[in-house]
Amino acid sequence: MRKKAQGFRTIQLLILLTAGCVLLSTACAQEPVRKKDTKREPANNKTIKKESHSRSLKSAQSHEEKVPGPKLPENRGPTFYFPIIIKEDFPTVMSRMKEEKPKVMENQRSLLNDRYDLNDHPATGVTMSRGKPIQEGVRVKLPEQMTWEKLSEMSPEEIRNNDLFPKGFLPLPHVKHAVGGQVFPKFHSDEILKLEKRSLERFDVDFDIPDHFLPEFPPPIFLTTRPYLGDVSQGKLLSLKNYYEIMTGILTPVQMEGLRLLLTPFPQQQFNQTEDRLVEEASFGVSCLDCHANGHTNGAFHLNPDTRPNAARLRLDSPSLRGMFNQQIHGSKRSLRSIEDFTEFEQRTAYFDGDTVTAAKKGTNLPDRTSQVSFMAQMQNILDFPPAPKLDEFGMLDPEKASKEELLGQTVFFGKGRCGKCHPAPFYLDDKMHNLRVERFYNPRIIHDQWITAEGPIKTFTLRGIKDSPPYMHDGRLLTLEDTVEFFNLILNLKLTQEEKNGLVAFMRQL
Repeated sequence: MRKKAQGFRTIQLLILLTAGCVLLSTACAQEPVRKKDTKREPANNKTIKKESHSRSLKSAQSHEEKVPGPKLPENRGPTFYFPIIIKEDFPTVMSRMKEEKPKVMENQRSLLNDRYDLNDHPATGVTMSRGKPIQEGVRVKLPEQMTWEKLSEMSPEEIRNNDLFPKGFLPLPHVKHAVGGQVFPKFHSDEILKLEKRSLERFDVDFDIPDHFLPEFPPPIFLTTRPYLGDVSQGKLLSLKNYYEIMTGILTPVQMEGLRLLLTPFPQQQFNQTEDRLVEEASFGVSCLDCHANGHTNGAFHLNPDTRPNAARLRLDSPSLRGMFNQQIHGSKRSLRSIEDFTEFEQRTAYFDGDTVTAAKKGTNLPDRTSQVSFMAQMQNILDFPPAPKLDEFGMLDPEKASKEELLGQTVFFGKGRCGKCHPAPFYLDDKMHNLRVERFYNPRIIHDQWITAEGPIKTFTLRGIKDSPPYMHDGRLLTLEDTVEFFNLILNLKLTQEEKNGLVAFMRQL
């Protein structure tokens, strides 16, 4: 009996020792308790919106703040940063944001004017597919007493250490980066309001880039199924009010249903029926083709949904849907592998800044994969590029039709310029993601609440029909093709002559 009691006490002692070890190891695994640091600690749900807007206004005093050293002030931020329960009533929020709006827009205009020549300088002898003039010339401003030739002779380290990297080559922040969300050009918002009585105009911000740098509106529509018809848009913006009349007899029933779904608005982070919205009246939401107007683009922008914290997110310029039938990856950063995946994920996550919690509150649309997503994908997969009469079946210039300058540009494109490494003919994309490591040329900093630092790999976009889809790069930071040539000449150390640069621009206008 005594042995049994001793054995029982031994077991009790072992249990206590084991529990103590577990508690000790758990305590060691936790971070040490430290004093509250308001700079590092995420704001709570009660104050986050107010603090975001005050940060935006504080940034307006100096729209560029350099941060010394290789690290930015914060390494982390909240994963879920949109509050579920709004403590401030909607009229108060709207009134405050409307009051702040002029300062926000003045701040962004100052940044754009500091970076670019924003004047209207159309090119002669070349237009977009429906006749809108194309802007020409390098619009990115150089530092004082610097030339492109001098800059191209310097190493990335020299440029970074002397702060000589052109500001227009830096990532372009959202007009209100601390808040983000979709922003539409006024011409598109006005047309949707006229057609559907649905507002896409935010009360806190306006669109920032001047209209003459944006795609023509409404864009033409070209179909792989009926190429001989040319533009089938009738010069109109497709909407729920007119799509059937315009497209009947051209599309199949499946394609027509897919188009209807692409034109149907669903709740979105800033455009919805709750008190947590940025449009004056309760809204049905936005549609896929509100950004991808007529299956192309209108230049609308938002922030990428797949990065946290908010300050690390990238501005995204809406890409064209033309040529989707030959693309194997979708999404600038997400690398989704089918148009069906992309369509479904846009509705479920991107519409709500990648935040599934607020999506559930505001009304997530969950399209059925077989009867809805596949129909939407079929419609997207017949959107074609605009005609390129100087290209042959292999996507190369016909020497009988091309000019000497265009042929020189083609030679540079596939040779010294190395453009063809990522943009091979005939569709001028490689279905890969590439990291240009632009951060080699500048020190990390904060501009308009965005962390200006390494962006990582970005998907290759097609160059077919490129003259119809300015501005360029994933965030629209390059306003003209000439800007784009100067950017890559510097980033890739190409050492192109002015004649070769001019040839590249002439060639890309024919794609």
